[in-house]
Amino acid sequence: MRNLASTLSGGLVILVLGTTTAVAQEEEVTIQMTSTWPPGINIIDADNHFVDLVNRLGEGTVQIEFFPGESLVPSTQVFDAVQTGSIQASGDWPGYWAGTDTAFSLIGSFPMLFTTQDYLLWINNWGGAELYDEVYGKYNIKYIPFAILGTESGLRSTVPIASLDELEGKRVRMSGRPQGAILREYDAAQVMLPGSDVYQSLERNVIDAAEFSMPSTDLGMGFAEVTEHNMSPGWHQPASTTGVMINIDTWNSLSDRAKLIFETAAAATISWSIGHYEKSSTEAVARFDEMGTAVHRLDSEDMAELQSLSNRILVDEACLNPLFAKVAISQLEYLQDYSAWREMQGEFAMGRNIADFPDIEAIRSCAE
Repeated sequence: MRNLASTLSGGLVILVLGTTTAVAQEEEVTIQMTSTWPPGINIIDADNHFVDLVNRLGEGTVQIEFFPGESLVPSTQVFDAVQTGSIQASGDWPGYWAGTDTAFSLIGSFPMLFTTQDYLLWINNWGGAELYDEVYGKYNIKYIPFAILGTESGLRSTVPIASLDELEGKRVRMSGRPQGAILREYDAAQVMLPGSDVYQSLERNVIDAAEFSMPSTDLGMGFAEVTEHNMSPGWHQPASTTGVMINIDTWNSLSDRAKLIFETAAAATISWSIGHYEKSSTEAVARFDEMGTAVHRLDSEDMAELQSLSNRILVDEACLNPLFAKVAISQLEYLQDYSAWREMQGEFAMGRNIADFPDIEAIRSCAE
């Protein structure tokens, strides 16, 4: 999977031109796949979309039998299960495995670093896809990214948290090693909880604040029912990737056509995921507003401080782990390469909020 965009365009042509006879002659393959996500968490939507595309493109010869998270093994054990081959494949978020190798945090999500666009371009055009394979390859796993999730909501809390200093003494559910290191700088306690426990922990004041994912995910998990405040933006995860882990022996046993189907479905799902989650999060933000959630946005000084802390943690970790350093260099070189063109685009770079908004009501009146 050297270039997902090229795979998508070229791969679909090859699949369409493939003859019915060739499909019929190929030995049927069924892969069992699970996920870290149970049905109640909408991040599983990308897993389902990917599986559906593989099964449709496979035309009966290449199929995935999908089991939602927690149905085969606990979500925390899917990495080990795929590595050993007890499960052939699983959807995941790379950041969950940073305790195994810190490089996973960079390819999953890192504070104050990659946005959705950055992951998309880096994976497709700046060598990111190969680095996913290298990081997972150490553990007998082939990896194909298939979704990019937008900026997370930020911290949902039972009390207002309007600045970094107000994190002091708070018990915060937040995933990620570098994220935890930043919390400690403000004397906040990082609490590790599975998604299924977050609602109840907020309701019972076991924790003071929590992050989980995008606004649409947080809404679906009922956070508006147990919190009234939202510290924004989601600096801890400006964007995240998810994908499919495939046991390397299972992957190597597949035909070239089957591998192409997996890669093509993943490339298409990445494109679909960006629109799907941004649209659903737009709707969720409006719903949170209707329910009375107060948004407390960090000021520019706090954001600059977070950037400085994140940069320091990035360098410190790179000095401890050569693979982390290799991924970090690749990501930072991409940012340097892209910076001049991004600066030229100014406010027109990948979407904008117009300050002097056109009179949409006047246009609507003209259209009637």
